[in-house]
Amino acid sequence: MKTIKFQIIILLSIVLSSCISLTNQQRNAGNYPFKTECLGTEMDGSITVKAWGNGRNRIDAIDQAKKNAVNDMLFKGILDGSSECNSKPLVPEVNAREKYEDFFNAFFADKGGQYKSFISMQDERLDVTADGKKFDNKSGVTYSCIVRIKRSELKQYLIQKGILK
Repeated sequence: MKTIKFQIIILLSIVLSSCISLTNQQRNAGNYPFKTECLGTEMDGSITVKAWGNGRNRIDAIDQAKKNAVNDMLFKGILDGSSECNSKPLVPEVNAREKYEDFFNAFFADKGGQYKSFISMQDERLDVTADGKKFDNKSGVTYSCIVRIKRSELKQYLIQKGILK
């Protein structure tokens, strides 16, 4: 009799732990760091990318995705997706984000941030494929959007501001 009770307890604990791990897996999926991927380049020096962002709602997540796209182009380079994109970061200087912190904080500001002027509003759209809205989680939602970034104009702007030489 003791063995049957023990086996039932073991079985119940296995079933309950598997349910808990599935729930945690769904919650953590929204925190996965999706990478910006290149979709193609244009003849004017701009590139089209698919970027991801997290936010409290759709608008916040898409704004964050735009910032992530520009940030990745500046400091990381676009490594995933099509090989057409120049994978090198636009700002190759180590710790440039920290060195020019005041400039980049203002550049990426929610209100009046200059990063918006280097994203083509004409080409910008929400990715309406099945993975456009990726996850809901405790802290909000994750969305992807496809935008065109004016890389050559951004480079000229950074040269003008003294960030690049």
